[in-house]
Amino acid sequence: MASFFQDAPVDPDLFAGDAALHAELRRRLPAEVLSAALERCAALGEATARELPALARQAEAQPPVHVPYDAWGRRVDELRTSPAWEALRVFSARHALVATGYEPGLGAHARTVQAALLHLFSASSATYSCPLAMTDAAARVLLDLAPAELRDRLVAGLTATDPARFITSGQWMTERTGGSDVGGTETVARPAGGAGDGRRFTLHGVKWFTSATTSEMALTLARIDDGGAPPVPGSRGLSLFCVEIAREPGRGWRGITVHRLKDKLGTKALPTAELTLDGAPATLLGAPGRGVANISGMLNVTRLYNAIASASGMHRACALARDYAGRRVAFGRKLIDLPLHATTLADMEAETAAVLALVMECAALLGRAEAGTASEDERRRLRALIPLAKLTTAKQAVACASEALECFGGAGYVEDTGLPRLLRDAQVLTIWEGTTNVLSLDLLRAEAKDGSFSAVVKDLAARAEGLARPLDRVAVAAVRDAVRGLAAHAQQAVQAGGDALEASARKLALRAGHLAEALFLADTAMADELAAERFRRFAALRLGA
Repeated sequence: MASFFQDAPVDPDLFAGDAALHAELRRRLPAEVLSAALERCAALGEATARELPALARQAEAQPPVHVPYDAWGRRVDELRTSPAWEALRVFSARHALVATGYEPGLGAHARTVQAALLHLFSASSATYSCPLAMTDAAARVLLDLAPAELRDRLVAGLTATDPARFITSGQWMTERTGGSDVGGTETVARPAGGAGDGRRFTLHGVKWFTSATTSEMALTLARIDDGGAPPVPGSRGLSLFCVEIAREPGRGWRGITVHRLKDKLGTKALPTAELTLDGAPATLLGAPGRGVANISGMLNVTRLYNAIASASGMHRACALARDYAGRRVAFGRKLIDLPLHATTLADMEAETAAVLALVMECAALLGRAEAGTASEDERRRLRALIPLAKLTTAKQAVACASEALECFGGAGYVEDTGLPRLLRDAQVLTIWEGTTNVLSLDLLRAEAKDGSFSAVVKDLAARAEGLARPLDRVAVAAVRDAVRGLAAHAQQAVQAGGDALEASARKLALRAGHLAEALFLADTAMADELAAERFRRFAALRLGA
């Protein structure tokens, strides 16, 4: 009898098999934009079946290496990455993954088209979507705040589609004192002196966790110390700076020492380092002492990218699990023919479609806000929806990755199948750009500032009351009841105030996030039969319909 060998899952074309993305694009884009967007997504989808997975595997197999000294003892601090990591940079430029968000011809639809492309790219990119997130965020901040010469010079590189001109940006916010709580930042900025406009400084301090450290520039926070009054403590004393990283072959980095690369649970191909800044040249962005306020535009972009990465990872996990289910035989039948396994896959895909619906709504709102066509109500809702999307989808991405590994049985737990990376890389999504609790508290601050969470709840209530056929009546009733319950719970928490309000923030946020997913998916479901079935299934999963 011949020995049995199980066929491995095949990397699928992630666009050809993504009915949810097709439906979202048809709903959200006008015909003239849709046609070109579908062509671009189709080309990227083909790459997800061939080129991108191969590059991702190579980048993971050759993680970055820190070489602190040369053979003669000189400090050089080289960060060596694999050729595949460079190839992913080239791919990103050629497919305009950052530039699309700023493409004038797309107008208010730019972020929607970009989100579709990133949704296909992210999960197959060995987390190259992280440098892209930092790069996009830097472009947004520079456009909003930078002096004209710096803005024009750097934004041209950050949004270039020519790989020879394309540059990336890092983000250096986390210190030993904390990450999300930047109020304890110890890095100081001292005036550089000499001719200039008063915006030239040198930075001094330790950055414990720096993302995309091989980039050509970075955004960071520091406390100005001009030799006069003592620096202002807390977050109100922080200013935002742009660091253009000067590396001299054989001489190291100007004003920067690399201590080590971080050994992380996942995202192994992504260079993340601990640095000391000792005279690193930097340019002040915006007004002194407004650093935290000035990174709000940056956070909108990076948190949206995080949510896109969650949706992307979930879609790829589902696609691999479904492919395998058609290859694996158990108890005399293919897994796909076993009712319980088929139901598990369908539930995973329904949740993934709901996640994508929320992500695409955030992208559409951000696109309108940046194009200047968003209403004041839409701007308020965006302020709450992006942290809601980030925190909700990240938790779902981890759960979905774990479920996907179960779909492979023991093979899902064996490293050389590549499958465990689905879970290792998903876990970071709950941590980067603010943990679940941090973002839940951010929603309370947003509500106190301009009532943005209330605006979201009001919008969800209006959408729920407007639900109609062909949607499942039981699901519709469950969603309406859940939205009313959310509004009542939120009102009770606000009335209680203090510690009770803070303690309830997480449950309120996750409940609101799931309801937003259900209702945005319901909008898509009105014209799409599969989306309608997924809406019914998602309502049963999350609301007990």
